[in-house]
Amino acid sequence: MEILGTSLRVCVDDLDTAVPFYERLAGGTALRFERGGVQVAAVGCFLLMSGPEPQLELLRKVAATIAVADVDEAHRVLTELGAHIVAGPIPTPVGRNLIAMHPDGTVYEYVDRRG
Repeated sequence: MEILGTSLRVCVDDLDTAVPFYERLAGGTALRFERGGVQVAAVGCFLLMSGPEPQLELLRKVAATIAVADVDEAHRVLTELGAHIVAGPIPTPVGRNLIAMHPDGTVYEYVDRRG
C-alpha cells in the first residue's frame, strides 16, 4: 500500500474565519466541500472541519487522514494486518474513503482521489 501523505484534522468553530489563516500558513487555496452536514476545507496538510457538535464529536475520534494511492488496496492490507474496517470504502466528493481501527485501537481515515 502506497501512503502519499497525511492530513491534520482540525475542528473549528467558524470555517470562514479559520480558512484565511490556514491559507496563508500553508501557502495555498482551500478546497471546500460539505459532507454530512459538516463543512470541510482542505488546505495544505490541514483538513478543517466545522459543523454541528454531534458530528464533530465523531470526527474528533479519527486521529488523522491518510492519503493512499488506492483505498481498495488499503482495505485489503489493513484487513490482512488485523485492522477493523469501521466504514467504507465509500465515495466522497473528492474520491473514496474508509475508516479503520488499527489493532492498537487508533482510528484513521484512509482516502484516495479515485472516482
